[in-house]
Amino acid sequence: MKETIPIVSNPQIGFRALCKATFDRMFAAVALLVMLLPMALVAACIRLMMGPPVFFRDLRAGRQGRTFTLWKFRTMRNASDPHGRQFADQERLTWIGRLLRSTSFDELPQFWNVLRGDMSLVGPRPLLPQYLPLYSEVQRRRHDVLPGITGWVQVNGRNALDWEKKFELDVWYVDHWGLLLDLKIVLLTVKCVLLRSGISHEGEATMPFFTGQTNSPQSYAGLDKAASSTSAPPLRRGLPPESIP
Repeated sequence: MKETIPIVSNPQIGFRALCKATFDRMFAAVALLVMLLPMALVAACIRLMMGPPVFFRDLRAGRQGRTFTLWKFRTMRNASDPHGRQFADQERLTWIGRLLRSTSFDELPQFWNVLRGDMSLVGPRPLLPQYLPLYSEVQRRRHDVLPGITGWVQVNGRNALDWEKKFELDVWYVDHWGLLLDLKIVLLTVKCVLLRSGISHEGEATMPFFTGQTNSPQSYAGLDKAASSTSAPPLRRGLPPESIP
């Protein structure tokens, strides 16, 4: 059964949304065909070095809080202590997993999610359904649009950012999304993948779990009116651009 959350607005409608969805699926179909051989080689390496399964499948919250199965290449060992407790992510992450994450190759199977309509090329990254009741009203607006393989966060700091800054950038994208902005983010993502920075938060394999509101909703108050604003996007200065999460 799919979960839903209250939605403040639903901006991805109309002709622009149709163009975005059409471009997404065409691009995803071409990408899967072009990357078929590299993906097969990656799958073979994972199978030989870590054993099955090759893919990591996880439940994520998408547009309007509806859950879907996210596909990624597996990057961690299934390792646990004698009591059955799973080791920390940093201990389970393999060298090939680090390589896949640093090059963002672990994200390639998500083109299938785009082709299915679960995701877009560009949008807020899909997070765990367990986070849904923890968002503030403003943070929850990140679910007004389809989640993406890459996004405004990923070209402005990725996992080097804290949760509050990530959600701020997500909501800014929700209020300003458009085909030209998406194209800009896709082009910046290519550059960011080559830089390979911000892959993980300090002291973590990726990011620490989100445990609740990072600040009062009032700190985001200005973003609610961002859709009608022409002000500059809320970038964090001094941080390097990042690869796909």
